[in-house]
Order: sequence, then C-alpha cells, then structure tokens
Amino acid sequence: VLSSFQETSNIMKERGTHIGVNTIRKIAQRFSLRAQATKVAEPHLCNESVAGYRVVVSTDGGRVRIRKNKRGPKTSKGRSRYSTEWKEPKLLAIYAIGPDGRMDRNFHPFIDGTMKGPDAVFDLIEYYLSNLDITKATNILFIADGARWIWNRVGSLMKSLGIEQSQYHELVDFYHAVEHLSKVADLRKGWNKKERKRWIKKHRRLLLKGGVDQVIEAIREICRGRHSKKLSREKNYFFRNRYRMRYDTLKEISFPIGSGAIESAVRRVINLRFKGASIYWLEQTVEAMIKLRAFNKAGRWEVLKKLAFSSSLDSFKLSIKFLFPIIRNFNGIITRHLNFCLHHIEEVRVLALDE
Repeated sequence: VLSSFQETSNIMKERGTHIGVNTIRKIAQRFSLRAQATKVAEPHLCNESVAGYRVVVSTDGGRVRIRKNKRGPKTSKGRSRYSTEWKEPKLLAIYAIGPDGRMDRNFHPFIDGTMKGPDAVFDLIEYYLSNLDITKATNILFIADGARWIWNRVGSLMKSLGIEQSQYHELVDFYHAVEHLSKVADLRKGWNKKERKRWIKKHRRLLLKGGVDQVIEAIREICRGRHSKKLSREKNYFFRNRYRMRYDTLKEISFPIGSGAIESAVRRVINLRFKGASIYWLEQTVEAMIKLRAFNKAGRWEVLKKLAFSSSLDSFKLSIKFLFPIIRNFNGIITRHLNFCLHHIEEVRVLALDE
C-alpha cells in the first residue's frame, strides 16, 4: 500500500530495479496517453456488448488541488513559486445489474474519468455506450445527484446514441434528495430538533412512495410569506427534478435508487490517491493517473494494456492532426521509454496504483 511515486521508486530499488520518480511519472503519463490516442485511431476496440442486460450509467465529480507555477523570480532556494486551486475531476461508471437489482459480477464495470470538464466526460460516456451496443440493452438507468451539469446533457446524449425515451430512466439519487429535505427543515425557523426530524421522516417516506408533488407542496407551504433565497433554491431543486424522483416506480422493477457505485468509485480512484494534506498535482499527471487507477479498480487492466500497446499507433494510422497537439502537450516524443514500459509497467502498476 504505497502513497507516492517516491515510495514506489524505493520499493523498486529494493527489488533490484532502479527507476526514478520522474521516470515513473513519465511512464504513467505516456502509457495513459497511448491508450487515449488509440481510442481515436481504433474507436471500436471493445468487443463486449450489453445486449440483454439492464444497465446503470452514472457520473460524479471529486476534488483535487492543482499546482500551477507562477511567473517571476524564484525563491531563495531556486524553486518556482506556485499557486494551488481546487479542480473537479469527473468520473463515470457503467455497470450491469441482475434481476434483484444488484451489480452483475459477471460483467466488469467500466470506470473512467477526466480533468477536462463536463463535455469531456460525456464524450467518454458516449464512447463506451456506443461501443457496448447500448441500444440493445433491456433497460437503462441514468442515476446521479442533482447537479445541472449532468442533467442538462443526458437528454442530448441519449438522443445521439439513438436511445428511445421509453428505453431509459433518469433518477436523482434518493439520499441526495433526503439531504435537501434536511436543508429545508434546517431553514424552517421556530422548529425544534424533534419537529425537524419528524418533518424529514414524513416527507422522506412520501418521496419513497412517489409523492414528490406532495413534498413540493409542503415546501411551498414553508416558503409562503418568507423571502429566503435558500428556501427558494431548495424548492426549485425538487420542482426541477420532480420527474427524476419516481423512486416507487424504479424500486418496483428492482433498479437502484442510490448512486453509491459512482461515489465509491470517486473515493477509490480519486480520493485515496489524490487528496490529502499538502498534496498538489500537475493537471497532466492527474489526467493520466485517473485512467490508470480507474481501469485497475474496475478489473480492466488488460483492456488498458490492449489500448496502450495497440498496433494502430505503431503503424502510423493516427493522423498528424491529432498527434501533434499530444506531442506538444507532453513536451516530447511519446514512444520514448516504451520498451522500458513494457518490461516494468506491471510492477509499477502494483506499487503505484493500489491504494
């Protein structure tokens, strides 16, 4: 269980292989880069299908502190000054469920992510779903929290994939909705703790039974005569997502009503490696490491290797138009150290990726 590239380098040294921290970082970046490039050169590499499966799709964001060097004079020790800011990596999860609503263990999930924003993660979702013959799935559920960046894109995603509206469901995570009920109760002045708890319990039960309209009416009653922006925001949250709160309907057909799978993925892929006191990352390093960790945690390391070492790259099928910005962004030739990667990537993976 290693927490840094330096620790990985030390263990490798003990095993008789001398690899520096910067070399390990470059291996990770270039290995991930080749996998991403292959998706463009050979977009139909996946030979799996979700035909006949019930499929759940979800996405969410984490938090990582990104380091950016400042211009100007260096410190007295000759080091560059830098600033740090929080950025949100976006993660996706695609998995199949059985008749009982539990994850189908015979189908390894797809987990991936990016630092490039909402449009980029939805491009990834579209890539995977189109490769998996998503139109042949029995039913599809898209579940997430109430973030607008998600729901503003789901409709156009399904339309571009050719999925009929009757074939998929949209659902806001039930437990996030209950959190918003708690916020409403906390904003109601004059209630004691017992009254707030009773109100939350009652309307939580209503949500589960499909009574979202009654819940909205109860919140409107609390808002009546009050000019609280916070209360109005909570009311609008339920009104905006009312058609995504059919928990009774989804429970009847044994679909999950919580987005625990994607939240667990965010914790395992991002939080356990990238978050911590005084930990800052270069954005390109996070971009590369997210993909490596995501495939590793999903049990799809061999798929990533297939992408990274695809012959389509070595036979120059990749267009110069796509290759040039990759080379420019990573400041070098992407094939350098490739033979070295082939010999050591498995050992580096075990040491550097596992939390």
